[in-house]
Amino acid sequence: MFYRPEDGHGLPHNPFNALIVPRPIGWISTRGADGVDNLAPYSFFNGCAYTPPQVMFATTGIKPDRDGTKDSLANIRETGVFCVNVVAQAMTDAMNASSRTLPAGESEFDAAGIARADCETIPCARVAGAPAALECRMTQIVKIEGEANFVCFGTVAGIHMRDDCLVEGMFDITRFEPMARLGYRDYAVVREAFTLARPDD
Repeated sequence: MFYRPEDGHGLPHNPFNALIVPRPIGWISTRGADGVDNLAPYSFFNGCAYTPPQVMFATTGIKPDRDGTKDSLANIRETGVFCVNVVAQAMTDAMNASSRTLPAGESEFDAAGIARADCETIPCARVAGAPAALECRMTQIVKIEGEANFVCFGTVAGIHMRDDCLVEGMFDITRFEPMARLGYRDYAVVREAFTLARPDD
């Protein structure tokens, strides 16, 4: 099968997201200028540089009370900071609950009963008990093609790692089984890993 996106795919559901898998989930926490903490999962998320460490996430939707974007990006525009929380399999239900659309003045932490902790380097909350959390300072927000498509880049200013996830000096993802986003409404859990040496090693 071949199709041009502008012509449509003719399938019951859009296959695009199912082709780019698995995708890490950036559970993005922000705090608005009004002090309200926001939390939402984004599957268009990844790291994009080592030195200095940098991450990106993309937001593609609109809320009527947020002037052409969503709460996360609106808050980042106001404060210039955000935190990326890593989603463990045990946090699946909480992560999903935080995706509910709420009015701008309401916090997903409160609505979903998710415990929070203060960040160390930025004025923002993070998910208490997350396997890892990356405190980020926004460097740029790039508008890309499409009505409400934006990519937010940030430099990592602080990193939290749960002590029980460190094994012999390495961060062991099998200790918490990270969630990954697939296509449609599907997810995956990473339960095993293997090492592969590069040809130049």
